[in-house]
Amino acid sequence: MRCGVFLCLIGAVHICLQVIAAENVYIAELMVESNVTLEAQTLLSAWNKTDLQVNQAITVTVSTSELVAECRIVGDESTCNCSTGYIWSNEVCYNYNCCRETSCTQNVSHITPLCVAKVKVRITGSVTKDTLDSSIEGKLEAEFGRLNGFEFLNVTELRSGNTVTDFEAAVSIKLKTSKLQEIVKNLETKLKAVVQVETEGLYECGFTKGSVRHTAKTELKVALLPDEITMMINPLTADCSSKQTSALNIMASATILKSNETYKVWWTYMEDNQSTSNNKTDGDNLVYTFNVSVDCESNAQQSVNVTFKNTKNQEKSASVAIPVIHEGDKTCREENPWPTTPAGNTVTIQTCTEGRVGDKSRTCNENSVWQSVISNCISKELNNVLNSADNFAKGLGATQKEAKNIFEGLKNSSTLTSDSDNLIADISASITVLKVMASASENFALQEDVLPDFVNAASNMLNANWSSISESTVQQMSADYLQSVEGLVKNIKVNKTNEFKSDNLDLQICPGNDCNVSVFDVNVSLNKTNGIMKTVAVKNLMEKLNNNFAKTEAISLLLSATLEENNDSSLQIELEFPNQHSDRKPRCVFWNTTEREWSVDGCFFINRTDVNHTVCMCNHLTSFSVLMAKGDVSTDVLDIITNVGLGVSICSLLIFLIIESLVWSAVVKTNLSHFRHTAIVNISIFRLLADCSFLASSNPEKISDTWCLVLTVCKHLFYLAMFSWMLCLSVMLVHQLIFVFSPLRKRVFMFFSSIIGYVCPILIVGSSYVYCKYTDKPYYDKKKGCWLVYEKLLEGSIHAFLLPVGTVILTNLFSMVVVIFTLMKSSAPEGSKTDDKETVKSILKVVVFLTPVFGVTWIIGFAQLLLDDTNPMYKVVLYSFTILNSFQGLFILITGCFAEQKVREEVIKLIMAKSRGKSESMKNLTATTYTKEK
Repeated sequence: MRCGVFLCLIGAVHICLQVIAAENVYIAELMVESNVTLEAQTLLSAWNKTDLQVNQAITVTVSTSELVAECRIVGDESTCNCSTGYIWSNEVCYNYNCCRETSCTQNVSHITPLCVAKVKVRITGSVTKDTLDSSIEGKLEAEFGRLNGFEFLNVTELRSGNTVTDFEAAVSIKLKTSKLQEIVKNLETKLKAVVQVETEGLYECGFTKGSVRHTAKTELKVALLPDEITMMINPLTADCSSKQTSALNIMASATILKSNETYKVWWTYMEDNQSTSNNKTDGDNLVYTFNVSVDCESNAQQSVNVTFKNTKNQEKSASVAIPVIHEGDKTCREENPWPTTPAGNTVTIQTCTEGRVGDKSRTCNENSVWQSVISNCISKELNNVLNSADNFAKGLGATQKEAKNIFEGLKNSSTLTSDSDNLIADISASITVLKVMASASENFALQEDVLPDFVNAASNMLNANWSSISESTVQQMSADYLQSVEGLVKNIKVNKTNEFKSDNLDLQICPGNDCNVSVFDVNVSLNKTNGIMKTVAVKNLMEKLNNNFAKTEAISLLLSATLEENNDSSLQIELEFPNQHSDRKPRCVFWNTTEREWSVDGCFFINRTDVNHTVCMCNHLTSFSVLMAKGDVSTDVLDIITNVGLGVSICSLLIFLIIESLVWSAVVKTNLSHFRHTAIVNISIFRLLADCSFLASSNPEKISDTWCLVLTVCKHLFYLAMFSWMLCLSVMLVHQLIFVFSPLRKRVFMFFSSIIGYVCPILIVGSSYVYCKYTDKPYYDKKKGCWLVYEKLLEGSIHAFLLPVGTVILTNLFSMVVVIFTLMKSSAPEGSKTDDKETVKSILKVVVFLTPVFGVTWIIGFAQLLLDDTNPMYKVVLYSFTILNSFQGLFILITGCFAEQKVREEVIKLIMAKSRGKSESMKNLTATTYTKEK
């Protein structure tokens, strides 16, 4: 039996939607079977201008039709041909090996589309190789010849000493970017060269008005702008320190990737525009240069700007600052390759070791001290992966195969060894790749075959030590890492796989209901109705993330849970973390990706008898972990003691200050009493202000960084002022005991006390803050209750508190010893037991009375710093320090008011006078009432 199969392309099928009266034009194919080939033309003529009723609402009008392919099938033999102006489709070419042949003997009649209209696609590119290779043209033609509709390939030019080969090729069908990318990668491997390719195509636009169809074809040229403009100056700084120098010549350069776009380029310096076309080719780059005459007499910030304008008048600009050194400016001295640089400026050099691309920068801070070198030099392999990820995100070659290649390249790059200078640059670039692919995965569905390389690459990034950069940079990088990993885990589609495990990541997938999984010994239970749950546990990341909860330390594990295809808002997820510190209070938290910090909202700790696990329950899905109290500081008992003690102290100090104001004139009769009461009042005022500041910063996670800084400064200042006045009081007391016949004059005491009590604390706090600011060291730590920072011995802003306070406490302790020995010496001649008892009583009274106002209890705080939290005495010292210092205001009220006889007598007099006044008023009122009644 012989059968002819004809494919008709119905070009411009007019579908009229009667309901909404909208017009749409579709291209459709019709396949018919016939025994006689000539019947095809008759069939096409019959279809033209025919209305077809698809259903009650849709009528199809066939406006034009033409024959695009013919297949002749005789038994098992098949021969197909495309009509003139048509070519085999990509599916026929790549699946059945019928590409440029006139006839295809494969049975492809069922393929849709079988043949497609020819279009002109022009491919231009270049091959950059270190040495001349005469076989380039043959290899280019062989590789591009694999493309469907290939017509020709010509080498058009040899450049840069015959190391750059320009070529052009043409195909007659639209091709996928992924296929072209595959050709380019094969060529780069075979030629061991860099291959750059651009494409141009012919685009068609058509519309229908009534029964008339209008079609136009033209070549669409895309007006490009540079993706990146790299700015440099030579020399890196302008030295105008010489009096004879009024101007210096600096050469500025702007480097972009080579492009077929014709740019109009101009430079701007000091509001002086100058157009230029001074450019040269440097490999795959175009370098534009401009000579700048730097004005040495100007003190303004100087920079040079370059602007690129394409053929569509679109613009893109970049600028580079010119560090200028004037006479007398503070500078950092030259350290090869870093030139002499003015303070507060950053210089950048494009000097990377072989096999790396990028730049290095270094900042000279305001104190004329060179900061650490920041390297942005990444390996060429990783740079290629980063470029591929950027292209993928833009839709260029966005295929599953390309995604797999990206993650495979990322995994291979993450296993390469890097020196300490370039390690962070590689990690940062790797995190950027994850970030770009996570964003791209929201629009392109990645399949599970990328998961092994993704998990291994992400795990390898956490093996490295990130300690060579600032804490803020580490926190930024770790937050980006976590968000990217979580996004990729959520968006990557899975079918069969249940687990992927590496050194630092453990990923498990649960496709069923009521999931119970275990990742890195973290047990996860989720009650759900549908969807796929993905859980990934991460090691070596928690210590890198920002811990915004004071007095806590993070455990070593973090767990992220996501759920696909689920709309249930009543989720309950239970997590059992291994208990690393059974004696510490846990806090269940989740990572807030918006605020980039930990939060407790929707999560709470479940107290169970199992001491080996910390159980958390949350009503939402994200990244979870547990923060443990350091040294059991945040126990409920200590919190209650602190808050109650501070509240009692604040009330006691207010009462004491009120009483002092009422009895001042009565009790302050001598210079000595004036000295003592002035010091105690100042101690009380500053202690009151310090306690209020302490309470205001008790929840640092709920206040802003600015307020945290203000409260840190307040506490630092008020506590130092309190101790300074304690020092004044103790020195005054010792002076009076030793120099009995040379009493202090009131003016002298007030002068020196004001300097010690007011000026010295301000100077210490101000100088420590300025020092920290201009050495780029942290002055305060929000995680530690908005308090000063301890780095190591004699390093950190906390020493601006510990050293002065330690000095005052030792001095006051010495003063107490002097007072005690003076009492013992004065009672020694008597020698009776009664006198000994009185002496002991006097000594005890001195200790009790002077300890609160001398701040001697703070010695316990220093003992706490010296003890490890595992020491059995640590809790005893901790509770003692908390109780004694929280209630210090109460002790001052008792010892400075109620225990002092003169003050006590004056208070009693005031109370009695007030009571007597009320009694006499009542008597007068009663007598008056009785008289009136008579």
